[in-house]
Amino acid sequence: MTLSPPLPPRDGVHYRACNLCEAICGLRITVQGGQVTDVRGDPDDPLSRGHICPKGAALPDLHADPDRLKTPMRRDGDTWHPMSWDDALDLVARRLRGVQATHGPDSVATFQGNPSVHNSGTLLTAGAFLKALGTRNRYSATSTDQLPHHYAAAEMFGHPLLLPIPDVDRTDFLLMLGANPLASNGSILTAPGMRERLRAIRDRGGRVVLLDPRRTESAAHASEYHPIRPGSDALFLMALLHVILSEGLARPGRLADVTDGLDDLHDVAAPYTPEAVQAATGVPAATTRELARAFARAPRAAAYGRIGLSVQAFGGLCQWLLNTLNLVTGNLDHEGGAMVPRPAFDLLTGARPGQTHHGRWHSRVRGLPEFDGELPNAALAEEILTPGDGQIRALVTIAGNPVLSTPGGQDLDRALAGLDFMVSIDPYLNETTRHAHVILPPATGLEVEHYDVIFHHFAVRATARLNQPVFPISADQRFDHQIFAGLTGHLSGKALATPTERLDAGLRHGPHRLTLDDVRAHPHGLDLGPMQPVFPERLLTASGRIQALPAPMRRDLTRLHAALGAPVAPLILIGRRQLRSNNSWMHNTPRLMRGPDRCTLQLNPADAQGMTDGQLVQVTSRVGTVTVPVEITADVMPGVASLPHGFGHARRGAQLRVAQAHPGVSLNDLTDPLLLDELTGNAALNGTPIQVGPAPQVAGTAPTAGSAAD
Repeated sequence: MTLSPPLPPRDGVHYRACNLCEAICGLRITVQGGQVTDVRGDPDDPLSRGHICPKGAALPDLHADPDRLKTPMRRDGDTWHPMSWDDALDLVARRLRGVQATHGPDSVATFQGNPSVHNSGTLLTAGAFLKALGTRNRYSATSTDQLPHHYAAAEMFGHPLLLPIPDVDRTDFLLMLGANPLASNGSILTAPGMRERLRAIRDRGGRVVLLDPRRTESAAHASEYHPIRPGSDALFLMALLHVILSEGLARPGRLADVTDGLDDLHDVAAPYTPEAVQAATGVPAATTRELARAFARAPRAAAYGRIGLSVQAFGGLCQWLLNTLNLVTGNLDHEGGAMVPRPAFDLLTGARPGQTHHGRWHSRVRGLPEFDGELPNAALAEEILTPGDGQIRALVTIAGNPVLSTPGGQDLDRALAGLDFMVSIDPYLNETTRHAHVILPPATGLEVEHYDVIFHHFAVRATARLNQPVFPISADQRFDHQIFAGLTGHLSGKALATPTERLDAGLRHGPHRLTLDDVRAHPHGLDLGPMQPVFPERLLTASGRIQALPAPMRRDLTRLHAALGAPVAPLILIGRRQLRSNNSWMHNTPRLMRGPDRCTLQLNPADAQGMTDGQLVQVTSRVGTVTVPVEITADVMPGVASLPHGFGHARRGAQLRVAQAHPGVSLNDLTDPLLLDELTGNAALNGTPIQVGPAPQVAGTAPTAGSAAD
C-alpha cells in the first residue's frame, strides 16, 4: 500500500503544548518550507512561562521518525503486511467477538499505556470501545505508577481524581519524598519549570526538603537532602505525624468541622516515635523531630510524594499519610498548601457522592481487587498463562509497552506469544506490539488536535488551551478517535460524539462556563488563575465529610507495624527517572540518545567492593537476570542499587532502529509481580531484593550488556 503524501503544513509560527509529559509546556514552533525549523518554549504560556525540556525539542523528530507506522499492519509469522483500514477494523472486531463467543466476554483483556492520557482523542473515545467489548479484564499503567494516589483520594475525599496538589508557587515549606521533579518535570504535579519554582521558594525565604534513597537531580535544588531507606517512607511519615500530634502542633483549622477520624489519629501514630523508626528508615530521630516541628510551624507548607512512594509495598499508606499531614497542619485546601484543582474541563462534573471505587470484582488467579474498573497489571501475565475458565485468550493494547513497563516482563513476553489473538493500537512495532496479529497505528503528536483533559486536574494554575495540528495527515492515516469510533461501531453499532463535540460540551458545563471557541481565541493558553479552596463543596464521600482514617488504611496499619522489626535485604533495587527519557517510548530519537550509556546500575562504593566503574555486572532477582554496566557513586545509599526504567530494546522482532542501537536492559526483567502494595494492588517496583556480581565470561569472549532472556 502506498501512502498518499499529506499536504505540507502552513509556514509560520504555531503555538501548542508539548504532550509528552505532565508538564504540558507551551511551545513556539516555526515552520518554513513545510519543515519545522525551530522549537522553543512559549514565554506567553501562562503555565510554563517559556520552559522547555529536551523532549519538547524532539517533537519534530518523533513526527519524522521513519520507524513510525502509518497504515494498518497484519502479521503472518514473522512477516508484516499492510492492510486497508476497512479490512483491518473488520478483521479486529470479528476476531475479538469470535474469541468472546467461544470463551466468554472476559477472555479478551485490554491494556492502556501511559500515552493514552496524553492524547485527548484516545482519552475521550477509548472508553466507549472498552464498554462495547464488555470485559472486566481491564489493565493500565495506573497500577505501576500512581494508583496509591487515586486510592487515597477515593477513600478520603470520595473520588480518585480529588488529588491534592502542592501549591508550589505560594508555599513556604515543600517537603518532598520519592519525587524528582527536575527529571520528571513534575508528576501528579503539573508545574513546568520546577527548577525555577524551587528556586523561588528558597528565594522568598522558604525551605525545600527532599528525602530519597538516591541523591537525585532535584537534591541540588533543595535546601537540604536526607537519604531514606527504600520502602520505609510510611514509617517516617508516621513519625512526623506522631511528633505533630504528641507535641500539640496540630491545627487543622476550618476543615476540622467537616472531618471524621481526627481524634483517632493520636492512637494510631502513638507507636511510631522518631526513635522507634530510626533503624528502619535510616533517618536520625533528631532530624525527624526537627522536620516535623518546622513543617507544622511553617505559615504555609505542603507535603508531596511521588513515584518513589507509590511503587513500593506501602504506597497507599504513604499517600494517605501525606494527605493527613497536610490536613492536621491546616495545609489541606489552603493557599500554599495542598489544594485540589478545578479545571475548565472537569471530569468530575456529574460525579455522584458515595460511589464505590474498588473491590467490586477480583482477578481469577490471585483474587486481586479491581480499582476504578481495572485490575492490577501485575496479574496480567498469570491471567494469560494459567489455564481454566476465564483465561485471557486475546488482548488489546492501547499506546502501551507492558513487556517493558510491568513487573515480570519476561513472563508477560512469553504469555503474549501464546495468545489466540492480539491487536495493538500503537504507532510503533515495539517489544510488546511485535506479538500483535494486527497493529492499528493512529496519527500522533504534531498531527493531532489535543486538549490536556487529565493534566489540568493536576495543575498548580488553572489554564485552558486547545492544541491545533501543525501537520495534516495523509488520506491513508487515521486519528485515534476515528479508530475507536470504527471499532465501537463494528462491535455495537453505536456512533460516537467526536472529541471536539465532547470538549465543547464539557467546557460549557464546567466551572468557568467556557466554549471551545473561547479557548481557541487564546493560542498561548487562557489563564484562569491560581488554585482556590474547594472543600467541603467538592467532597464526594457518602457523608460529605473528609475521612481522616479510612477503614482500609486502619486495617493496613497492622502490616506497617510488622515492618518495624522486619529484616532488610542486603541489597534493594529501585528505579531511576531520566529527563531525556519517557518510560519506554523516547529511546528511538537520535538527539535524546546521544552521549554516554544511561542504562547503568548505580551502586554505592560500599556495595561495589572489587568492582570497577563501567564493569559489566550480573544482576539477579527471584524472577530474572540481566547484565549491565555498573556506575559506582555515593549518590545512592549503601544497600541500594538503581536502574533506569524503560530500556530493554534487544528483543528480536521490534522495529526501532535507534532504540535497538542503545538497548540497555529492562528493570522489569528483575521486578517481581508477586510484590505488591497489598492495600491498593499497585506494583512494588521499588524494593526488589537482588544480588550483584561480576558478569561471567565465556572463555575467549567478553560479556555484553543485555538481558539474559534475550
